Amino acid sequence: MTSLRRVLVTRAEPGASETAARLRALGHEAIVAPMLVIEPVAADADIAGFQALLFTSANGVQAFARASSSRSIAAFCVGDATGEAATANGFTNVRIAGGDVRALAAFVSQSLRPDAGALLHVAGADLAGDLVGALTADGFTAERRIFYRAAPVRQLPMQVRNALPSDIDVVMFHSARGCAAFLDVVRKDAPAVQCLQRIAALCLSAAVADVARSCAWRTIVVAQEPREDALLRLLVEN
Repeated sequence: MTSLRRVLVTRAEPGASETAARLRALGHEAIVAPMLVIEPVAADADIAGFQALLFTSANGVQAFARASSSRSIAAFCVGDATGEAATANGFTNVRIAGGDVRALAAFVSQSLRPDAGALLHVAGADLAGDLVGALTADGFTAERRIFYRAAPVRQLPMQVRNALPSDIDVVMFHSARGCAAFLDVVRKDAPAVQCLQRIAALCLSAAVADVARSCAWRTIVVAQEPREDALLRLLVEN
């Protein structure tokens, strides 16, 4: 039986609240403290001439959905959470790569033809991987447009500062930028940094774990797949 964990959820909203609801349904306690705030960026939402949209985050899906009513164009999504966001926002042709940016590029290359039209990567201001570059190398015409930015918080929320010494067992990181933002604000508070040595860091990917290793934790564990289900499974042993 999985023992109760007190988990700090650091991902941006609305994903943070969704993760917290899943944790509570599993019997864990969840403290929601997003380390990144999603801000929209004015972008050209005209997709005439494009054969597909490429989404590397649920935030990209939501940003595009606010800017455009187009839903019938093929939506290629990096993973399950992004695909679920596309479906929830009314896209009718959703295809899920089930991996990282490299997996998405390979999936698109296998599924589409370069001569069928251009591809549009609906992106954030900070990129993980070069999706457009990979597809261009495969002969596609691909374009990146910035629809949102993720701004880091500037200080540790008081609720988290008070909870770190004894009331948090696990910190869950869904992205390298979210992890970096958390560590940036924690380093401003020396006692908080010391608290990490009794806490487990659960990381969605190896790239996230690389950032987490800049501080000393009780343990750092990486999900077997870059999916939230795999991240939640880590709670059984950590």
